[in-house]
Amino acid sequence: MPSPRPRILYVTDLAYEARGRRYCDEDIFLTSRLREDFDLALCHPRDAAALLDGFDAVVVRNSGPVLGYRAAYDAFRERAAERGTPVYNQLTGRADMAGKQYLLDLTAAGYPVIPTVDRPEDLHRLPPADEYVVKPRLGADSIGLRTVPADRVHEALRGDAGDLLVQPRVDFSHEISFYFVDHDFQYALYAPDPARRWELEPYDATAHDLAFARRFVEWNGIDHGIQRVDACRAPGGELLLVELEDLNPYLSLDALDEKGRSGFVDALRNALRRLVAAAA
Repeated sequence: MPSPRPRILYVTDLAYEARGRRYCDEDIFLTSRLREDFDLALCHPRDAAALLDGFDAVVVRNSGPVLGYRAAYDAFRERAAERGTPVYNQLTGRADMAGKQYLLDLTAAGYPVIPTVDRPEDLHRLPPADEYVVKPRLGADSIGLRTVPADRVHEALRGDAGDLLVQPRVDFSHEISFYFVDHDFQYALYAPDPARRWELEPYDATAHDLAFARRFVEWNGIDHGIQRVDACRAPGGELLLVELEDLNPYLSLDALDEKGRSGFVDALRNALRRLVAAAA
């Protein structure tokens, strides 16, 4: 009698609307391919905690910002830990999975990141700029992000009790995203026009580019999961980290050709097989 196939609970919000992206299309594509190897069921993030029983692993994909269902997400994490259910991505991420504190930590540690502070008295640590970007510490998907002129940045931070972060607005030439499955690089995409963030094209990453991206993947320290390293090309030509997405990064698979998409699916399929086998 053949062995039963691994059972995967795939967490996504197919109705979530994101600017410039169709999350649902990506998950419909991925689940159609993963069903070749796994018994798979989709659920909304609000339902994940109640549905964990009966599955060998959970995959968290395009589930939208956690801010919209914080209590349900916390309940899911607690329930998964109680049951010992493996979750993909691993829930120990130090980057966006835990908020934006990592931008402060990386700044303090001297990593190549857009300099970030969270207190008015630390604004002098930032390089001078005409404008500054103010974003919520627990923000996601650009929610709450705004740009303020230099003469109003102190006012923007006043009385926020550390809930906001400030960065200089960098006049970058383009943004690049590097995509990893576990610790293995898969592909890179870039936006040639800074004003059109999600109009992406394949990018031929150099060894120096990959060394930059891998540095943050190694820093994050998760063993299994999809990570997206978002960087900008600064005026001096160097790369600076914009974000390290380690919870449910959108993959922009529609920007790849069929060979690229199939290669990513194969990498994800193999990663999930390893995860289920290790748990068993």
